[in-house]
Amino acid sequence: MTKEPAARKMFIAGEWRDATGGATIPVENPATEEIIATVPKGTVEDAKAAADAAYDAKSKVGKISAWERYQFLLRTARLLEERVEEMANLISLEAGKPIRDARVEARRAGITFTAAAEEAKRIYGEVYPADAYPLPPGNENRLVFSVREPIGVVVAISPFNFPLNLLCHKVAPGLAAGNCVIAKPTSETPLVAVRLTEILLEAGCPKEAIQVITGPGSSVGNHLVESPYTDLITFTGSTQIGTQIASLGGKRAKRIILEMGGMDPVIVLEDADLPRAVEAVSRATFGLAGQVCIAAKRLLASDKIADRFATLLAERVAKFKVGDPLAEDTDMGPVISRGSLDFIHSLVVEAKEAGAEIKTGGEKIPGRGYFYRPTVLAKVTEDMKVMKDEPFGPVGPVQSVASDEDAVRIANSSVYGLQSSIYTKDLRRALRLAREIKAGGVMINDPTTMRWDNMPFGGVKLSGLGREGIRYAIQEMTEVKLINVNLA
Repeated sequence: MTKEPAARKMFIAGEWRDATGGATIPVENPATEEIIATVPKGTVEDAKAAADAAYDAKSKVGKISAWERYQFLLRTARLLEERVEEMANLISLEAGKPIRDARVEARRAGITFTAAAEEAKRIYGEVYPADAYPLPPGNENRLVFSVREPIGVVVAISPFNFPLNLLCHKVAPGLAAGNCVIAKPTSETPLVAVRLTEILLEAGCPKEAIQVITGPGSSVGNHLVESPYTDLITFTGSTQIGTQIASLGGKRAKRIILEMGGMDPVIVLEDADLPRAVEAVSRATFGLAGQVCIAAKRLLASDKIADRFATLLAERVAKFKVGDPLAEDTDMGPVISRGSLDFIHSLVVEAKEAGAEIKTGGEKIPGRGYFYRPTVLAKVTEDMKVMKDEPFGPVGPVQSVASDEDAVRIANSSVYGLQSSIYTKDLRRALRLAREIKAGGVMINDPTTMRWDNMPFGGVKLSGLGREGIRYAIQEMTEVKLINVNLA
């Protein structure tokens, strides 16, 4: 007998509910193509109800003390720590993430909420020396200081690849700052967001402060972005959708935080520790099947070692075990959908036809699930689509570069600027290149996928606006108010 998929609900205006009209969205396991659950297919009416409820509650929520926020955020962190295995299994089922990687994400969620709890007690303003200014007269008698206040209603739109921790990076600082938060997960991986909301409520988060709504971005998401009752949109996802959100939100001068695409370059110089670089790049390029905004996507190797680097990388990833994400020895799982699988293959085919050499991989894996073999391409040129269009899949294109200047030029030629890596034993050379690369982060002798939960994270150009990292997200999610007291 076939097991009926579990039916989950949305949490809107303090109650769990189905979508208006009762429509649902199936949630697919990308490793098996089976339907594992359904969630409500929220409507514009549901989105309006969520925005209205948040607007009505924001004054009350904004008055919750920093100590109370600290308490329920810390309890949330502890519950997440206790339920790492449960959350990891859910991540693996709906996102196809290997269970070992899913556990890392689940553990980081607890760290993220712990950081948010601590930062809730450190939302500082500043005191200014008014008498340092000659005008206006009488500054010697004035006390001038600033405070940070909640911005109001935060809409948190999260992606499929890190369905828990990237949502936590929006929800946790939003709540820490005293805002009402409406979580809007992608329809591909909504189950983790629903479960996180349950955990928050269990931990004592006021029901007025958190909501979760599932449904299409084109209706539910757009309404939340355009609503006059929402104040800030924080989004992680594709550049196409992110720029649409910026356009819609800009009509109301709404504050926007965007974490979008990347074509993150890795520069491997001739004096690099090659085995170390190969191991790091293999994980940064093919980990999570390459579905990471900061995955290594353009591998720029000195012409003196490019052929050897490509060969060693191909030999390494050919040993990766691709298969069931729930198996403990799986290195790489599926990509998220059939459409993603087809797009990745089209880039590989185009590169091969244009003269690239397939060192390993280059094909879909037959059978159920959306699996693609880890693929290393050599003899790649910068005009190929695989060097311009973000593949979001397990593809490592290696391009030979003649000089440091050539490497920097190619690295900076993309419309994106998220993260980058440099591998060399010459630290002065690395620091010079790091200053010249246009990106939000440069990792020296470390992979592009490095990220710390309470350090600034974000990109330049079409990779994003604003910065995440709990402390920095809180700054984005608060308003600065200047207060002057005339003591004369």
